[in-house]
Amino acid sequence: MDAMHAHPGVVSAHEVFPSEAEHHAHHHKQSFITKYIFSQDHKTISKQFLITGIIWAIIGGLFSVLFRLQLGFPGQAFPILETVFGKWAPGGEIKPEFYYALITMHGTILVFFVLTAGLSGTFSNFLIPLQVGARDMASPFLNMLSYWFFFLASIVMMSSLFIQTGPAAGGWTVYPPLSALHEASEGSKLGMDLWIVSIALFVVSILLGGLNYVSTILNLRTKGMSMTRMPLTIWAFFFTAIMGIVTFPVLLSGLILLFFDRNLGTSFYLSDIVINGQILPNEGGSAILFQHLFWFLGHPEVYIVIMPAMGIVSEILSVNSRKPIFGYMAMVGSLFAITILSTLVWAHHMFVTGMNPLLGSIFALLTLLIAVPSAIKVFNWLTTIWRGNIRFTPAMLFAIGFVSLFISGGLTGIFVGNATLDIQLHDTMFIIAHFHLVMGVAAFFGMFAGLYHWFPKMFGRYMNPTIGYIHFWVTLIGAYLIFWPMHYQGLAGMPRRYLDKSPWVSFNQFGELDKMISVVTIIVFVVQLMFVFNFFYSIFKGRKVTSENPWKANTLEWTTPINPGHGNWTGEIPEVHRWAYDYGKDGKDFIPQTEPVGVNEKIER
Repeated sequence: MDAMHAHPGVVSAHEVFPSEAEHHAHHHKQSFITKYIFSQDHKTISKQFLITGIIWAIIGGLFSVLFRLQLGFPGQAFPILETVFGKWAPGGEIKPEFYYALITMHGTILVFFVLTAGLSGTFSNFLIPLQVGARDMASPFLNMLSYWFFFLASIVMMSSLFIQTGPAAGGWTVYPPLSALHEASEGSKLGMDLWIVSIALFVVSILLGGLNYVSTILNLRTKGMSMTRMPLTIWAFFFTAIMGIVTFPVLLSGLILLFFDRNLGTSFYLSDIVINGQILPNEGGSAILFQHLFWFLGHPEVYIVIMPAMGIVSEILSVNSRKPIFGYMAMVGSLFAITILSTLVWAHHMFVTGMNPLLGSIFALLTLLIAVPSAIKVFNWLTTIWRGNIRFTPAMLFAIGFVSLFISGGLTGIFVGNATLDIQLHDTMFIIAHFHLVMGVAAFFGMFAGLYHWFPKMFGRYMNPTIGYIHFWVTLIGAYLIFWPMHYQGLAGMPRRYLDKSPWVSFNQFGELDKMISVVTIIVFVVQLMFVFNFFYSIFKGRKVTSENPWKANTLEWTTPINPGHGNWTGEIPEVHRWAYDYGKDGKDFIPQTEPVGVNEKIER
């Protein structure tokens, strides 16, 4: 039974968009502003998220280049820095306050604005209606608002880069008391208030988007599209949205209390604080409370970032291996298990806060348990491509690279998930290496794979594959050269977030290694600019798509016109008769979901 008919209170997408012809008859007078700026078309909104995310990625990546210059060449002056940043880099050397601000903004921008809004906002918006068979989101208006709250959050965060006292500088986790006291540092003044306001607006955006994604998946699936026939991309977006809806409000509440402590004289996180010999009146608060509230979002956030990439990679591996995805229900079950477990392990970020060892062992056990569904996914990805007729497109290479990074970065999670080992490794370069590989770079690889794969559907043109191959190999090799050596630095005890480690004799052995990492960081950043050029150039000048289904895939988005209008399908929405992964079946290379089941055909779902 059609999901919409099961819910009589839900307005059918077929009623909203009776046909493409009628739709254009009613909306042919759309202006540039209503069509491209304040658009309610999910495809346009996804492109808005994407392009805003790309701009933020360039800024966040540039910040990493700047602080890597400091780490690789401590004490060396770069006059251009003083020209660009003035008092923040006197004599061409980065000041400690500016260094900490760079690290804070780099983490905030990439974790929230790029890998959360940029990844989920782009692909959930673009693919959910197209792959489940809906004209648009459940609420196109709220969908539009979700982008504009994100844009407003971006403007507020961007403005903090230009104020006299500089942006927030308390680390991307903004732990009190540093973040709760204006007097603590330059980066704890107005920049921190703007950071809090920006993230609050960002949370509103995530909630509006997440509610829309869940509503659309549950209520607007086309006829025949049962839950077990949905592509794994949709399952991944579904569970990602649920995690965001459950956990982001907790971060918002924590930030509201932080704002109160900063500006209204409350003491939720402050107690017994002394500044310059003066005892502050705050009593009874606990900085550890903020850590609980932050990491209750912060750990699911890791999977809010990586889970959409998991879904994207599952689809691309199957399509380009010309094989069905291995263990479909196990893949869905593992996504569900990760969703549940990710909300139960937040305190493994807090093993060094003095928690009871029994409690620490419980969180360690739950942390190690999450490796089981992750291992199921890795096994199924490898089994899917095993003996496949693989097409090594740029999208496929990035998908395979994602699996490589997820394995190598995930294995080090076993180390830091153990409370005893984590006490030694906490706040060292080992942590930087671990989460950048498993969450940061891997999620970017999932995003790149999705962009190369769905670019023809987004813009009706292809990206340049030669630049794509260069982009992949330099980025993959560069990622391992940058982050793998950091494991050894961390095992040696080298701390993270320090401006200059050269005074420590024990760390001098890593001086040349840090130079190499910094040089490779610059090279990798330049190659990302090549990708950005390829992206924008291809939108206007790329080779035109001549087939509605260039990759010969089974899912519904490839049944729409090459450049679908608002409403997606020109006539009736096609009916689904099978699951999304009938590749190499009955002597056929692929069988679209819309093809009826044969008389003697065994149906998978």
